[in-house]
Amino acid sequence: MPDSHTRPSFTADQALERLKAGNERFLAGKAKFPTVQKEVLADLAKGQAPYATILGCSDSRVPPELVFDAGFGELFIIRVAGNVLGPTIAGTLQYAGTHLHTPLFVVMGHEGCGAVQAALASKFHGVEHRQHIETVLDIIEPALAGLDPKLPADELMRAAVEANVRWAVRQISESPEGHLTLSRGDIRLVGAIYEIETGRVRFLDD
Repeated sequence: MPDSHTRPSFTADQALERLKAGNERFLAGKAKFPTVQKEVLADLAKGQAPYATILGCSDSRVPPELVFDAGFGELFIIRVAGNVLGPTIAGTLQYAGTHLHTPLFVVMGHEGCGAVQAALASKFHGVEHRQHIETVLDIIEPALAGLDPKLPADELMRAAVEANVRWAVRQISESPEGHLTLSRGDIRLVGAIYEIETGRVRFLDD
């Protein structure tokens, strides 16, 4: 693999602090968003060494590079509806750990996630969806076990979004590959929720 010789120059804790600092710049309206110079692109063409891997939702309102004020080559991003963990996603995460050596892995959900809302409708109200959408919802539904359908709708939705993130984190950490990688001690896996209305990212280990 062409990227196997490169390693990010950050620890997991430093990478997490860098994400938090970037989100604070984003919230303060002080994001860098620099024009990328040709020299930078030429250097990145030689290889990548992102400091964090982000598994996030495909929602167009949640672009991780902007949310964390990150530049080209800084984040390795996987986006899929509902930030769900399937075989190809797991393979991509494994690539990030094995060949890119990112010290930090983040599962980031967001408020008002349509996939989570559809999973709630399917689980508690028997709503049916198209075949391939159902495939996504089938991955989310186990995360909803134990939620009280009698909760107010907005409270239930918030709880479901967080439960879905925690479910993905649990799946990753309890997989043989994830357990082995995390046991090394220099890799971190955290969950996060993006607040659509404010732009703030809330990390679940805070």
